[in-house]
Amino acid sequence: MDARRSSYALHNRVEKAAAAAAALLGRIGEGGITYGYILLYIALSSGQIFFNKWVLSSKEINFPYPVALTLLHMVFSSILCFVLTKVFKIIKIEGDMTPDIYITSVIPIGAMFAMTLWLGNSAYLYISVAFAQMLKASMPVAVFICGALAGLEVLSWKMFMIMFAISAGVVVASYGEITIVWIGVVYQMGGVVGEALRLIFMEIFVKKKGVRLNSISMMYYVSPCSALCLFIPWLFLEKPKMDSSGPWNFPPIILLLNCICTFALNLSVFLVISRTSALTIRVAGVVRDWAVVLLSALIFSDSKLTAINLIGYGIAISGVVAYNNNKLKKEASQAAQLVSADDGAQERFDIEATLMPPKENT
Repeated sequence: MDARRSSYALHNRVEKAAAAAAALLGRIGEGGITYGYILLYIALSSGQIFFNKWVLSSKEINFPYPVALTLLHMVFSSILCFVLTKVFKIIKIEGDMTPDIYITSVIPIGAMFAMTLWLGNSAYLYISVAFAQMLKASMPVAVFICGALAGLEVLSWKMFMIMFAISAGVVVASYGEITIVWIGVVYQMGGVVGEALRLIFMEIFVKKKGVRLNSISMMYYVSPCSALCLFIPWLFLEKPKMDSSGPWNFPPIILLLNCICTFALNLSVFLVISRTSALTIRVAGVVRDWAVVLLSALIFSDSKLTAINLIGYGIAISGVVAYNNNKLKKEASQAAQLVSADDGAQERFDIEATLMPPKENT
């Protein structure tokens, strides 16, 4: 009898150990997949920046038409999103889109997205990839200013110091730039403003309209609008240049691969957010920016980093990290307040239900 009990106890311990090991392996596997998605996003995002620079550069592919390139991206995304969601129905479109929401929210978001891509890609014709990324570090400043004007942000001494640190870092990094082409700086800062406005419209879209969409659903609605917004400047600004340069003899395979990489990048954003949060994308973006700045000095001959560049960029990135941390705390506080309000409402409902006399059957 004792031997049988001992054998039974040993069997239970083995089963528990096996279950614990399986659970641990499952968590490790899930964590590995999540980190794999994050690394995929960083690799695709960095690669897309280099790919765009390579295509636009006169020393490489020599396709100096940033509007046309961005227009191709949006048309390709529109067609692929339609095929995936409506033809093969692999991905389901989320959210109830109405004409009013589309006109008041999606069109402004699409227009600002088009502006961001157009001006950001145009900057690569004049300034290095590294310097463009340093200027992009001013994004939180632009977002905060636009948010304050829209009534979404409140100025505080803490935020003022963060904005000052980011701005000072960008100024120092710019001072350390060997060759500054100001039209490239204007294009890049215009792209930063466009991205800031897009994020503000997105926040209004989520908070005031109450519509939440995943990245694929957002691409499905925004890409056609952005394509239309880009078609007009392409028709008047770049098409005459393309016609005057002779027959359109551009490398279709390379342009197709560039469009595929852009769509894959947007898909990786969806995969990361679906397993983590939007903040993770921002943190991964900081890692991506550092990788781009350092690698661009090795890949492109027009990227010459100086000690002042790196010191200024380090200051700016420290401010960006502080900004992301402050946003995380703010979002966590708002979520806690919503949960507390829901709990309070449920408690009042329970009390009222208890005090309310039972309804008599008639």
